[in-house]
Amino acid sequence: MQELTLTMKYATVACRLSDSSGPSVLLIHGNSSCKEVFKHQFASPLAEKYRLIGFDLPGHGESSNAFDPTNAYTVPGFADLACKLIEELNANPVVVFGWSLGGHIGLEMTTRPNEVRGLMISGTAPMGHSVKDFADGMYWDSPHMQLTSKKEFTPEEVERYARHTCGVNAPFEPFLRDAVARADGRFRETFVSDYLAGRGSDHRTVAETLTIPFAIVNGADEPFVRNDYIASLPYRGLWERKVHLMPGVGHAPFWEAPEAFNGILERFVDDVVSG
Repeated sequence: MQELTLTMKYATVACRLSDSSGPSVLLIHGNSSCKEVFKHQFASPLAEKYRLIGFDLPGHGESSNAFDPTNAYTVPGFADLACKLIEELNANPVVVFGWSLGGHIGLEMTTRPNEVRGLMISGTAPMGHSVKDFADGMYWDSPHMQLTSKKEFTPEEVERYARHTCGVNAPFEPFLRDAVARADGRFRETFVSDYLAGRGSDHRTVAETLTIPFAIVNGADEPFVRNDYIASLPYRGLWERKVHLMPGVGHAPFWEAPEAFNGILERFVDDVVSG
């Protein structure tokens, strides 16, 4: 396992890489989380078969806060950083797994040529830019959903957000809470308003028209995004022609049911590489 710190355009970025020389797989965490949320993937045989790459987004984990918050704390800004990161690590084109916000970053990355060879998302609703699009794709009025764009959290909100994002019935570790408390609240305030303002790609259109391998793996008990909405979209090339729903799982399948999830991810990456 390698731990790296890279000084990049938007931030000083903390990275974790497995020691494999196999195909590269970039793991992108969600809102107010950190790269350690993928500990069950790095501790699995996946880390021997593939070159797993995890990193803390600017304003998260061990990365610095953004040097330029207005541009860095946006989906296009995060995607730009991720593309430059994989270029720096000689990992492009890469297979991407994006969780929640990370899925939006992955979708945005696919609009840049020759960076992504396959994309899997989880807990992400591919949406347009309007308030109606948000309401169609997510449980926008739920109390925990409202926290996604709130700048300052109370200690109770930190606890609640950490537990809801990683599964209220899943094993809980203190670093999940610490990651939420550490996150730069300016990021939460900026990225939602920026997306609603129309910056970046329309992710519904991107998801529906992707020609690279594209997989969706969600928890059947997803509390943030609407599985019925996600299943209703007319995707051009959805992997295995279905949205994969994991029973008894919420927003974070890779954390809540890692063994089952890892098997799906391995099958997907193998299909991408062999295709």
